[in-house]
Amino acid sequence: MKQFTPYCELTMRTDATCEAADTGHDDERITLTQAARETPGRPHLSTIHRWRLRGVRGVRLRTELVGGRRFTTRRWLREFRAACSAAGDGAAGDNAATPTSEPTARRQHAIRAAEAELDAAGI
Repeated sequence: MKQFTPYCELTMRTDATCEAADTGHDDERITLTQAARETPGRPHLSTIHRWRLRGVRGVRLRTELVGGRRFTTRRWLREFRAACSAAGDGAAGDNAATPTSEPTARRQHAIRAAEAELDAAGI
């Protein structure tokens, strides 16, 4: 019978101490294309952009713009996945991923206008 050998998704090494060995690479900037390649399930690049712009279940992927290019880190990816899992499980906790942003000024204006119209109609 074949014995299960744990491996690290980030480096594809088959040693049990991989997590400790990778701590130096957690904060290294990676492009969003690299992030898509290293994420389980290999989501499309547009999915990674959607995660950073709209988020999933109230959680957005943290990124930064450096020299006109968008980057993230392996740590931010891991925190994003953990926060999405917690949100999906209904757990409210301290997550380091960026929460979704407030409505834009245009959207807030539209909301106020709709509320004023409803008030005027007595609804």
